[in-house]
Amino acid sequence: MSEHAPQFELNTPAAVSTVSFGPSNSLAVGSDDGSVRIYELPAPKVAKAVRGLGQDVASVCWVQPKSADRAALWVGSGPVAYLFDLASTKLVLQPADAVRRVRLGEDDEDVVNELSVNEARKTLAFGTDAGTVGVVELSSLAVTRMRTAHTNISSSVKFVPDRPSELFSGGFDSALIHFDYKQNTVLSRLDIASAPPTSGVSMSPPFILSTAVSPSGVVAATTADGRLWIGGGGDKNAPSVDKKKRSRKWEGLREQDGTFVQVADGPVVSCAFAPASTALFTSTLLGRLARHDITYDEQKKITAKTSWNAEVKYLAKVNGIAVNEKYLVIGGILKDGKGSVEVWSLPDENASAAEKLAQLSL
Repeated sequence: MSEHAPQFELNTPAAVSTVSFGPSNSLAVGSDDGSVRIYELPAPKVAKAVRGLGQDVASVCWVQPKSADRAALWVGSGPVAYLFDLASTKLVLQPADAVRRVRLGEDDEDVVNELSVNEARKTLAFGTDAGTVGVVELSSLAVTRMRTAHTNISSSVKFVPDRPSELFSGGFDSALIHFDYKQNTVLSRLDIASAPPTSGVSMSPPFILSTAVSPSGVVAATTADGRLWIGGGGDKNAPSVDKKKRSRKWEGLREQDGTFVQVADGPVVSCAFAPASTALFTSTLLGRLARHDITYDEQKKITAKTSWNAEVKYLAKVNGIAVNEKYLVIGGILKDGKGSVEVWSLPDENASAAEKLAQLSL
């Protein structure tokens, strides 16, 4: 499909470590030199920046504004999370300009890997190198660490949609863990087993490198052995006959309600759902892009059909992707060690065939 097309690049002095869309077409780009750049796509000029964080930026997480508010940005760098008010008149912000700062790691080596803010904008979730999963009550900055941790790096954390006290995490111990963070209890977990070797070739362990969750509760997780797991057990839109039971309990990690897709032979480093959609985008470490359309078959089993594939144009290594209504962005490292974000256009799913043809000719 040629409907997904590369448009332009955003080049940075240091490798791009993370990318995230905010309101409208605002894009935050974190780098491994401790900086964050804010763009207002399609303009290629930096609109605002954060510098001097001292360690690589592992995660950037937008606090979506109310109608009259300007957005704010949580930034995870080293063992610390910083909150920056993007309404500041300063074009370049420093750590001293952070309106909130909270130490999440147990020590300097226990760095943050991912941050997420819940729908109510009252709680921040985090995962760290030590395997810790925790939450921050934003009104008081009180930190609560879950009693159950991953036995290896905690790579990702996501809140469960419409479940005000639930989140799930993924780790390099190949586990997905579902928590009630207010009760500090484990509700469920899924341990992903290694795939059977093919042709005598042993794959990497199924470390969980990234996760995503759709608004309806479909879970996606990508692994170091080239697989994508899609879980439909918590999908509010699943063709289930027992809707009442489904609404009482979220079972998004239930293995029998999921399916595996072999995406590649190498690590699948990032995944992201398109907004208000069942389309999931993935990227491998070496830049193989794919779109997977998630549906249910006649037996009401969840399936993922790969409807599009492409290769990045310039990046030598991908660290993260993000998607909104208009763009797919891929951030990573160029061959010379510098950073870049490839900005790809997405077709308007509601456009007519003639409109799509016109879009492609731009």
